[in-house]
Amino acid sequence: MQSHEGEPVYGAGVWHFATYVDRYATDGYGEPRTVLDAIELAGSVGGLSVLDLNWPFPPGDISTEQVKEALAEQGLSAIAVTPEFYTGRFARGGFTNPDPGIRREAIDLVAASAEVGRELGVDYIKLWPGQDGYDYPFQADYSDLWDKSVDAVRELAQTFPDLRFAIEYKPREPRNRMVFSSVARTLLAIEDMRVDNVGVLLDFGHSLYGGETPAEAARLAIARDKLFAIDVNDNFRGWDDDMVVGSVHLLETFEFFHALDDAGWEGVWQLDQFPFREDPVEAARAGISTMRAFHRALGYLDREELAAARSAQDALSAQRIAKRALFRALAESESE
Repeated sequence: MQSHEGEPVYGAGVWHFATYVDRYATDGYGEPRTVLDAIELAGSVGGLSVLDLNWPFPPGDISTEQVKEALAEQGLSAIAVTPEFYTGRFARGGFTNPDPGIRREAIDLVAASAEVGRELGVDYIKLWPGQDGYDYPFQADYSDLWDKSVDAVRELAQTFPDLRFAIEYKPREPRNRMVFSSVARTLLAIEDMRVDNVGVLLDFGHSLYGGETPAEAARLAIARDKLFAIDVNDNFRGWDDDMVVGSVHLLETFEFFHALDDAGWEGVWQLDQFPFREDPVEAARAGISTMRAFHRALGYLDREELAAARSAQDALSAQRIAKRALFRALAESESE
């Protein structure tokens, strides 16, 4: 998906513009906002085109029609719906809960979100089964967790063949070990599902946190035609910090976007940042500015020279070529 100006389409999770709590500041960082408030803030950024929306729409009493109207007012559209089946209700699992009634509740909640997604005209339904996994040795039958996860997603994919489902993998949190914890495990699960409309959402920070090289993870998914979407952010690899894009791993993030470009991937470049203490609009603008610099730098790369350096596995030459393009683009973006 490309913009009319040849740039990528930029998006964000609507939660970027929410307010947050953690286990210390339980009173929250800022005043509470509804999804309608968040959409209005997203519209003020100036560079966003699409949003990924939590469902049910927070605080839970907002209709799909109200959301459609709010998006239209801001010149935005919905790229995805993310059903909230990772809340306390599903503390022992959503798709993998030992209670068959709660498992069915999780599947039904996702199905209801898919109906909302149809109404909004989304590109995909995002699945983040954060409570599906385990916390202790001997706690669970690993094969049973795997089968329940695979069966649930397969059922949803077959029930909604006109929709795409993107699994956002993550190594841990809130469970100590999640079922869909890496790109390889998620691709293997999708293979077991034997359906065509399930793919991967690659969150850059989750990939870092899981010890992957995000560019390599992206190529694995693209090679199987399963990279449905990306979320970008940054962290220190020890936790899913959801910091502003490029704020820590600048060169590695540029390599990630190079991998997408080199493979001809044309999806939305989407923010998944949590600006706890920063102004959310300014944080979004900062992330988009950095992504625009990456896009410009891709045009400055000497592809033949880089290919030769990589063919020789000449790390210093390859980095010099990449840095030359990146630093030029960053300098130009700062002067504009």
